[in-house]
Parts: sequence; structure tokens; C-alpha cells
Amino acid sequence: MRTASEWAALDRQYLWHPFTQFDEWLDQPMLVVDRAEGVELIDVDGRRYLDATSSLWCNVHGHRHPRIDAAVRAQLDKVAHTTQLGLGGTTAIELGARLARLTGYARTFFSDSGSTAVEVALKIAFQCQQQRGHTGRTRFAALTEAYHGDTIGSVSVGGIPLFHGVYKPMLFDAVRIPSPDRAGENEAALLEEAARLFREADGTLAAFVFEPLVQGAAGMRTHSAAFLEALCTMARDAGALLVADEVATGFGRTGTMFALDQTNVRPDILCVAKGLTGGYLPLAATLTTEAVFDAFRGPYTEWKTLFHGHTYTGNPLACAAALASLDLFEEERIIEGLVPKIAALRDALAGLTHPAVVEVRQVGLMAAIVLGPFPTEARVSHHVALACRDEGVIVRCLGDAVVVMPPLAMEPGDLRRIVAAVGSALLRVAGPPTAAPIAGA
Repeated sequence: MRTASEWAALDRQYLWHPFTQFDEWLDQPMLVVDRAEGVELIDVDGRRYLDATSSLWCNVHGHRHPRIDAAVRAQLDKVAHTTQLGLGGTTAIELGARLARLTGYARTFFSDSGSTAVEVALKIAFQCQQQRGHTGRTRFAALTEAYHGDTIGSVSVGGIPLFHGVYKPMLFDAVRIPSPDRAGENEAALLEEAARLFREADGTLAAFVFEPLVQGAAGMRTHSAAFLEALCTMARDAGALLVADEVATGFGRTGTMFALDQTNVRPDILCVAKGLTGGYLPLAATLTTEAVFDAFRGPYTEWKTLFHGHTYTGNPLACAAALASLDLFEEERIIEGLVPKIAALRDALAGLTHPAVVEVRQVGLMAAIVLGPFPTEARVSHHVALACRDEGVIVRCLGDAVVVMPPLAMEPGDLRRIVAAVGSALLRVAGPPTAAPIAGA
């Protein structure tokens, strides 16, 4: 049995972690997860931590849920994987039909992650426009501070300079539509600028890609339903298809099954991932209307095929987990049960009164505690996130924001404990409210 330090040494010798500066990784304590139970992660020394990040925003019903565990085990007795290229598969077929009933979209293209779901959507939108005869429609519009994944197409429609700037020579240019920091803030003026941009792009846009209501990786930036509806009307008038990225916001995160349920927007293409399998296995889906699908029909020699695919498209184990997760949403009335949890999180966040808390953002169970003003090198939010581990809570930061995005299964008492841990960590890192501002790292 290896010790925690031995696991850490092996990790540092062999692994390359995402969004992680390796030199910093070498210097900070490493938490090595060995197992999990419910809404808690358990490290190699047996210490328990509330999973306040939902294991990167994907865990829904908690870890080791007996229903999902049983569904995956039962599927293992049948087949672990078989290709969708030239073959059908029972679990993928069943899940496609289930998603059609749930969302109203006619067709489902399965892939592996949120990034690939968006990549597929971009190619579908582009090719759809070409095959409809709109050969000049080769551009995409997307929001400022957008994040749609890390493959080249999804990075091109992304708009976070820290993440995406270094790759600019590799990317195509998107029409960048302004979005607010928070819902209602300066939205009228931003809509005027958006109207100008859509007018100038008229006739050239293949699609408008957006995260509805919450831009998660941007630090939980929010916009109103009315703002989104106005943008989508402009995009439609400019001839663009609508692509909604619900990778982060889908499956209950905003308090409804999908963020779009709080709007009057009906996109042509919907991208989902993360919570689709309850957080168990990689699976994503790009869903389209029948009208979009029809643009890809025709005789073989017209070459209207979508030339895109993945080895693990429609993986049976992942589809089995997704079906079990959707069963739980229905049987346990998960969405209805979110109301007191959302209220508990809101009340707890309202109690964070440290002057370093410059803003609290929340939509449903998606929340961010924005800290400042501190110099970048101080890494205050990062140190607060690390200090939360001493309180038995795992959170992550995005820039100056400490993000709280717990599993939907988490109870109000645990939600209050998470916020209390952030408050306690903030006191230790930034000092009491009367302390002088932090000057450096």
C-alpha cells in the first residue's frame, strides 16, 4: 500500500494535469483521491471532503449511486463497447429516443465531451448552411468571455484571452458579441452594439453559439433571458443557426432541467455533456432539429454525409449510466427538490460579509464568490481554495472567483458548510476585515 507522499511523487513524475502550471504543482500539497461516497471524496489517508465542484461540474446524484452503479454493472454483462459506424447499439438507441422525448430534438449525435459536442455542432452548422446553398455563410458569432471547450473549433468560438490567446494563429475569427458581467447590467447598450455587429455580419454567419444564462468558465457571468432572446432574434434575422452550449448549465444546474427552459429560445442545435451520465463516464450529445438533419440527406454521390466520428461514439456503458441518471431525475423529482437547496445556498452566500468579497453570483446551484482587489501574483482565490481543504471542502477558482457548484444531491446543511469553509479560509488567507490588503504572493 503506497503512502500519500508516494502517490504524489508518482503523479509528479509521470502525469500532466489540465489547466495546471507544473512548477506550482510541484510546490503545493497534493490531495490524492482514492474513492468516494455520496457527495464526499475520500483521499488515500481516508480523509473526507465535500465535493463542492461536482468533480468538475459533472456529478449530479452523488458518487457510487446504487442505481447508476447497477446499470453500469448490468451493461458490463452485455457489452462494454461496440462501434456506431455501420452498427446500431441498443443502449445508444434507447438513450437517443429518451433525449428526443426530454428535449424535443429529433436527432442525436453522440461524442465524448463538451468540447467535442460543440465541435460537432460547428461542423454541422457550417455544412448545413453550405448544403442549403448558403455558401457565403462561413463565420460564427459567439459571446465575449465565452468558453466552449478546448478543441480547435471550440477554442475559436471561445473568448477568454488567458485560455485562448496563445492559440490565436491556429484559430478562425469569430464575431464577438458583447455580454454583461451580470444579468441586467448595461444590457440595453450591449444590445445596441450587438445589433450593429449582426447587421455587419448579415449574410456571412453560419451560426451563433452561446452559453444560455450563465457563462461558467468566465467566472459565472450571467445575462438575462430577455437579453439572450434579443440576441437570438438578431442572429435569426441575420440568417444564422442557433447553437446552445448547455454542457455546464444542463441537467438541473440552473434550477431547471436546462437553462433554456427559463427562456423562449429554441435553438437549432443543442450541446450537452457533463451531467448527462450523472458524472460517471465521458459522454456528450449534439442534438438537432429534423430540419437541420434533412440538409444531410441525399444520394451517396452528393457527398452530404457528416464526415465526423469518434471511436467511443454511443459507448454502451456511458449510455447505460445516462439512462439510469435520467430515471433518477424522473423518479426522485430532482428538479422540484432543488428549490430549498438553491435557497439555502443563496442564504449562506448572503452571509459572506468579508470586504474582500466584491460580488456573489448565483443561478440555481451554480455560484461564484468574486474576491478582490488583489494583485494577480497574490493568487488569493487559489490560496482560499487550497485552505478550504483544511475545512474538508474541495472548491476550485476561476481567476478571482471561488466557484461553488455542488452535486444536485447535496443537502442544505452541506451547502451551508461549503460557504462557511470559504469564509473561514478567506479569513486565514486575506486576514480579518480590518487587515491591510495583501501586497503580493
